[in-house]
Amino acid sequence: MSTNKARRVIDKIRGRSYEETLMVLELMPYQTCYPLFKLVYSAAANAIHNMGLNESSLIISKVEVNKGTTVKKLKPRAQGPSYPIKRPTCHITILLKDISVNEEYYKRSKYAILCLKNPGWLKKNKYTDMTRYNICGIGGLWGKK
Repeated sequence: MSTNKARRVIDKIRGRSYEETLMVLELMPYQTCYPLFKLVYSAAANAIHNMGLNESSLIISKVEVNKGTTVKKLKPRAQGPSYPIKRPTCHITILLKDISVNEEYYKRSKYAILCLKNPGWLKKNKYTDMTRYNICGIGGLWGKK
């Protein structure tokens, strides 16, 4: 799929909870939703299996779409010539974050969690931020590509 088509859908799911993301991807009428649905489901399954986390406390913290290679083919046309077909590809990176770790910290602080749809405004604590423990190399804790 092209990066523009994937970004159109990705902008809708960034910052949402895992369960809400699955519902949104199921109901959207785009062809790119099904591969993204499988990718989010697989990333959450890895987080649950490898780290023992609860799926209700996962949110989509970071999603990136980068351009991949272009697959080039030739299609034969009438009377001998060929027509080039260019099929774009993309690399999608999804990073899930566990908010149950941050809830204990923010219960004691003077600020309440008002909205989890945009978690970027929350303060980063170096002891409770799950993205600091990078066990898979590039792409974060549960990065899928």
